[in-house]
Amino acid sequence: MALLQIAEPGQSSAPHEHRIAIGIDLGTTHSLVATVRSGQAQVLNDEQGRVLFPSIVHYAAEQTISGEAAKAYLLTDPQNTIVSVKRFMGRSQSDIKFQHPYHLLGNDQQMPAFETAQGHKTPVEISAVILQQLKLRAEKTLAQPIFGAVITVPAYFDEAQRQATRDAAQLAGLNVLRLLNEPTAAAVAYGLDQQHALDHDQNYVIYDLGGGTFDVSILRFSQGVFEVLATGGHTALGGDDLDRLIVKWAKKQLNIEQLNDTEYAHFISAARQAKEALSQQQQVDLHILQHQLHLTRSDFENIIQIALDKTIQVCKRVLRDAKLTTNDVQAVVLVGGSTRSYAVQNAVEQFFAQQPLCSLNPDEVVALGAAITANQLAGNSQENALLLDVTPLSLGLETMGGLVERIISRNTAIPVTRRQEFTTYQDGQSAMLIHVVQGERDLVEHCRSLGRVILSGIPPMVAGQARIEVTFQVDADGLLSVTAKETSSGVQAHIDIKPSYGLSDADTERLLLEAYQFAEQDKQSRHFNETKLEAERELEALEQALNKDAHLLTNDQFNALNQAKLQLQNVLTQSDNATDIEAAAQQLKVHSDAFAATRMNQHIDNALKGTKLEDWSNSNQ
Repeated sequence: MALLQIAEPGQSSAPHEHRIAIGIDLGTTHSLVATVRSGQAQVLNDEQGRVLFPSIVHYAAEQTISGEAAKAYLLTDPQNTIVSVKRFMGRSQSDIKFQHPYHLLGNDQQMPAFETAQGHKTPVEISAVILQQLKLRAEKTLAQPIFGAVITVPAYFDEAQRQATRDAAQLAGLNVLRLLNEPTAAAVAYGLDQQHALDHDQNYVIYDLGGGTFDVSILRFSQGVFEVLATGGHTALGGDDLDRLIVKWAKKQLNIEQLNDTEYAHFISAARQAKEALSQQQQVDLHILQHQLHLTRSDFENIIQIALDKTIQVCKRVLRDAKLTTNDVQAVVLVGGSTRSYAVQNAVEQFFAQQPLCSLNPDEVVALGAAITANQLAGNSQENALLLDVTPLSLGLETMGGLVERIISRNTAIPVTRRQEFTTYQDGQSAMLIHVVQGERDLVEHCRSLGRVILSGIPPMVAGQARIEVTFQVDADGLLSVTAKETSSGVQAHIDIKPSYGLSDADTERLLLEAYQFAEQDKQSRHFNETKLEAERELEALEQALNKDAHLLTNDQFNALNQAKLQLQNVLTQSDNATDIEAAAQQLKVHSDAFAATRMNQHIDNALKGTKLEDWSNSNQ
């Protein structure tokens, strides 16, 4: 009789080859952890059977309380009870403009720290507490050590916010296999590659409205590959903002101007309960302290219409980026707890003219997709589908004249490596400053600075002879590293871009909208700067030539050349019109070209001086 090999749930038939990997949805209001067991992705629950872990941390003087147990302190001790910490991740003090009950420490350009009963706590430390609890839940449920984790982030998280998330995971003792965009995780969970026939490309929209962030991504499945065609969103738009709109409405109804921290906590709690109830009911009563208000579903839709309009505007822009229309979309997937709202579902259905997919629990779908991806990265799955995410904003560096040279364009599939050669601007230049920027505009002043690195030790050469190879590398997590290398000497410099804070919601919107709004203006500005820079180079080269060979010119030639040179210099200082500069440069070119020809003839005469005709004849034999 032959033996039949079996395995325990969650293990392969060769247990020593199976690695336990988890997927974590680090959410603004709730977080989840999931894994793949017996070939099926499932969310892990606690002892009471709850799968949602409230993203709340309470700092008492003697202990740290998190999750469900911390909710009790929201109303009694709001200053020491941190909620929605995701909205503070990778952000600077000046970026945080929404109301909150916390005392934040740090200057305007730093990621803030919360002043608590246990001292200063950063958003990274607080997020690490949440991640650690999810890790402990997984270890207890699976009774095995965790090999690694895939952690999801909003697709619109920038470099700083992604790095802060990775730092929090490492602080929690997790081996990060990948940071995965939340919309991409949702596509994996739905198995969209299995939903339709594979004889032609399929386009999917992932509409992700969570507690604190909003993302829209368009994915295309083609020949076994998932590719994110375009992505967009708000880093600060979600269920929390819908709650704040209800609070604003309630204050107006009750004629209240200001709320203290305790009153605000009661108002927010009542608003959240009303919002959730209206997903099932036509009307609800709000009981806030000694007040009572009546809210209908119709009133609720009017209250949050401004937020819904913002999400639809993002949908339009992302479709335009992908060069698609709503008719090209095969399915729309709803993700995030806020999409339970009837008003949200109705707005999405009207815009896309089709009923969105919501068969999977919108709270769980991201964690399930992260678990499937983690299982693949741990080597436990033989799935053939690939995932290609994209860069949310363009990456480039500053060149002379304050111009941006774009190295990696937005919506480029990652991981990606791009190289480009640059050269020196001045004779004998021995160092170069590499200024890395992010944004869609043509001038550095309109983009966001990510970091600087100095390449020193460049051998002194004539301007334009050095060859500086600059490499931009974005890994699968969307994190950027930049290397600059002088090819002849081999000297190089390297920087991992780790900004101290992320983009504000206003900055995120501005970087993209201004790219469209000022496209023509940017084109003209770039043309003017390039024309001016080229003219300055011509003047500098002419000055060096005159210092050496001015004696070759007659007085009339010298005066004509000098007059044209002065005219160009005056135009450069007085005019902001590229056409004026081009005209003056062309007038100078007439005289400078004649001077260049004279110089060349003189140099040829000097080279041939003393050479006999028979020397040339002998050399050709």
